[in-house]
Amino acid sequence: MAQKKILMLVGDFVEDYEAMVPYQMLLMVGHAVDTVCPDKKAGDTVKTAIHDFEGHQTYSEKVGHNFMITADFAAVSAADYDALVIPGGRAPEYLRLNQKVLELVRAFNKDKKPIAAVCHGPQILVTAGVLDGRECAAYPACSPDVAVAGGTWIANNDTFSNAHVDGNLVTAPAWPAHPEWIRKFLQVLGTKITL
Repeated sequence: MAQKKILMLVGDFVEDYEAMVPYQMLLMVGHAVDTVCPDKKAGDTVKTAIHDFEGHQTYSEKVGHNFMITADFAAVSAADYDALVIPGGRAPEYLRLNQKVLELVRAFNKDKKPIAAVCHGPQILVTAGVLDGRECAAYPACSPDVAVAGGTWIANNDTFSNAHVDGNLVTAPAWPAHPEWIRKFLQVLGTKITL
């Protein structure tokens, strides 16, 4: 398997599991992963949040961990990477306001490079304008955003465990979908795992 170089966009209050688990899984299978955040450099950290489904109208939020930034945001270019990962949480609300974030997403999409987004991560895809005519799984609260952007939201039947592929786009509604989301992302990347 040829190692792929993957860029992960994070920000303060990124969902803990949606950043840490994919980061570790992608490293585990031999890929290189750079984590970046606007206005951050390698060695800086962002604070994560742990979201859980406890029977309320929406998820609960608890303080998570410090998540390490491994590359300088100002220096990254989509041309240097094979794929992009966009975790959810509250970070996408902030990240989608950054023009370079949007330019990166558009560049990955234009070149048909794999893009994996989970939970609220599709808010960045919406703002970047890459969902018109596309299907996208996302946290249910993001479904109106997907529709306004011209996309079709893929329902999750309240299990949050499905993932959806539309060309280079691999999306899922929340962290319970990690196994299927990462499996499908690895397939789109062309990653072969042999036992």
